[in-house]
Amino acid sequence: MDQLVVLLALLLCGLLSVLRRGRAPPATVARHKISDPAIAHRALVENADAFSNRPRARLHVALAGRRDGKRIEDLNSVAHGPYWRALRCNLTAETLHPSRLGGLVPLQREAVQGLVAALSSAPRGSREEVTEVHQHLYGAVFSVVARLCFGHAVDEAHVRAMRRVIQNFQLAIGQVKPFSAKGSVMDKIVEWRRLRRLFAINVGLKELLLPHIAARRMAVQSPRPHDEGGRRPYVDSLFDLRVPNEGAAGRRALRDDEMVNLITEFLGAGTGTVVACMEWALAHIVDKPGVQEKLRGEVDDGEVSRVVAGMPYLHAVVLETLRMHPPLPVIPRHVHADAVGVLVGGMSMPPPAGDFYVNFSVGDMGRDSKIWSEPHEFRPERFLAGGDGDGVGPLPGPKQIRMMPFGAGHRFCPGVGMAMVNVKCFLAALMREFEWALPIGTGAVDLTEMDSFFKVMKKPLSARVTRRRKSI
Repeated sequence: MDQLVVLLALLLCGLLSVLRRGRAPPATVARHKISDPAIAHRALVENADAFSNRPRARLHVALAGRRDGKRIEDLNSVAHGPYWRALRCNLTAETLHPSRLGGLVPLQREAVQGLVAALSSAPRGSREEVTEVHQHLYGAVFSVVARLCFGHAVDEAHVRAMRRVIQNFQLAIGQVKPFSAKGSVMDKIVEWRRLRRLFAINVGLKELLLPHIAARRMAVQSPRPHDEGGRRPYVDSLFDLRVPNEGAAGRRALRDDEMVNLITEFLGAGTGTVVACMEWALAHIVDKPGVQEKLRGEVDDGEVSRVVAGMPYLHAVVLETLRMHPPLPVIPRHVHADAVGVLVGGMSMPPPAGDFYVNFSVGDMGRDSKIWSEPHEFRPERFLAGGDGDGVGPLPGPKQIRMMPFGAGHRFCPGVGMAMVNVKCFLAALMREFEWALPIGTGAVDLTEMDSFFKVMKKPLSARVTRRRKSI
């Protein structure tokens, strides 16, 4: 049996090598890191067209995303062009437009109630007992995103099933390493096993989502469709979307496999970025009681309706969290050789002769001592009037980049508005309802970072979470 596994692994490696030559840049493509915000602005904003393509997805992921010889793309992987514009315009106009964010309020209210109930009922028999909060946060945020995607017809059991598979899928992708012809046979076998798990999860994901897509399609075609309170689920917009027909004139409807990829991306990115930001924010709030006191004073004195438009200190806490811990600390780009001049002065290696990859280091920019005073200190006050972050937002302005946790240029994250609204909504509720403290005997929160699908806490946050007597 072991010999069979070895033969299968070697066969896969040979197949990958052949496919790599035809479908991706060569393995020797130059890779450069850019940490200078001025160079990043010159590239991503001033020369956005030349820096709008991401590197091809890891080949094994691309293989998992093919059917009948056609690549099944999502917004993250598709090349900049007409197909990308069709997907992006649909998402921003139909689901993520600022005018539609008010429709999130009922979903958020329901999710907040569930989160408060879950944290309140978590077993705590004494002051020494603590709660690990990550799964509670993930469940609450995912419920909002799932119902924004499918509508209220999807029940709680199916939401939990989707959440479980999406989390496993992201974990599996995070564990897979880029394919290399180098390395021992054992390394290739280990990688093959990871790929096999990824493929199995991907199959399960399709089996889970396709029936919901079909059910929603029937519901939309029904003479009496379900009332979604004025919201149009994301999946409904995919039914009506028409994209360029590759290799032929005109436009076509999306295939079901394409919908699965887009929905997976929507559920995973819409949840993961928010949860990562919330957990980092809570970690710093637990670590710095003074921040918690200031934040609670603002939240207690304010109204829920002001979470989006007001509460400057809450906004500052979120921005400071994103500055220090951007969910995706590196933004990769695939660049043609004729654009190398844009990066002069920002590359540590000689300019390449051919196409190359650039990794814009978002994490380094957020902690650049030339831009930020005490960059490794969590100080939300810097984003208030008179601070060194006064006027800086989650997206960079047209003149300069000081931080870019959601990217910049043509391909900045379209979900930035929804992410900010969700983070602030849940944080405000958690401050109103609970006291947050370090576990007894713990001197400080472990803020060590770990690279997974997102930049997360290596040791998930555990805290003493106590229901407040004053509850709004």
